[in-house]
Amino acid sequence: MNDQYYLSKEEPIKSCLLTLRDIILAQDKLVSETTKYGMPCFCYKKKMFCYLWTDKKTDHPYILFVEGKLLEHPNLEIGKRARMKTFSVNPSDDLPIEVIEMLLNQALDLYRNGTITIK
Repeated sequence: MNDQYYLSKEEPIKSCLLTLRDIILAQDKLVSETTKYGMPCFCYKKKMFCYLWTDKKTDHPYILFVEGKLLEHPNLEIGKRARMKTFSVNPSDDLPIEVIEMLLNQALDLYRNGTITIK
């Protein structure tokens, strides 16, 4: 994996993104990382399920859930997207690890249980 995206960020954003990356990869041994559209992209069995990115205005990191429309949580934002939802984090605060892991596993379960078909 090309670490340039992470290394190009200033602290505390860099550490926050690297921690989010570790949390995502730790959820399932079938999760892998690649780059799509210049963003770190995480796949389950080679099917994209989430991305890491930073907000243009606040520079706060967020997880973009590909099938976010199927996830429900008060901190998920749909914005102007039809399908995806985002979960933003403040890089200066402690990460809500339990919430992040719960959302990641809800997203992964969509693929694990066949709600989202994997070719």
